[in-house]
Amino acid sequence: MANTEAARLSSEFLRHVYELPQGKSIDKCIQCGTCSASCPTSSAMEYGPREIIAALRAGVLEKVLKSNTVWLCASCYSCSVRCPAKIPFTDVMYELKRLGVKHNLYPPDTTNAVMARAFTEVVDKHGRNAETTLLQKYYLRTNMFKMFGQMNLVRKLITRGRLEFLPHTIKGIEGFRKMVAAIEKNGET
Repeated sequence: MANTEAARLSSEFLRHVYELPQGKSIDKCIQCGTCSASCPTSSAMEYGPREIIAALRAGVLEKVLKSNTVWLCASCYSCSVRCPAKIPFTDVMYELKRLGVKHNLYPPDTTNAVMARAFTEVVDKHGRNAETTLLQKYYLRTNMFKMFGQMNLVRKLITRGRLEFLPHTIKGIEGFRKMVAAIEKNGET
């Protein structure tokens, strides 16, 4: 990635992080390592939370986005709760996921971004998650033969009323879509 592209990516990321509640506190990071020490999944990550801030400062966010790091975040908020600078690190990880999906910067061997895209499409269409539609989209894009292995479980869940076969669209879907469009326009996502 060219330096100008890397700078643009870092600038876009920072702009969105600054819009988060307490987002500007990211500038106060002193690299103490409390976030990484608090993270239950940091040992499996290619870059720990502290290293993400260092990567941002060095202008190499692309390496972080192409790693497994953001997809392994457990969303437990331990890093955010214990951070002395009050950095909303879990929200930062969500922003990194969003940015990675938007710019197609994620590990080539992962299907997490495929699931994230499928989820967004389903919610955009129905206003809520529709699990059967979500799984169809996911498996058709990753490995449709695995879907057939899940059919017995799906049948049991549907017959017990734990899973709906057909998706339900929320009332007022047009209003929901207008709201989402306004948010995306305002946030330039």
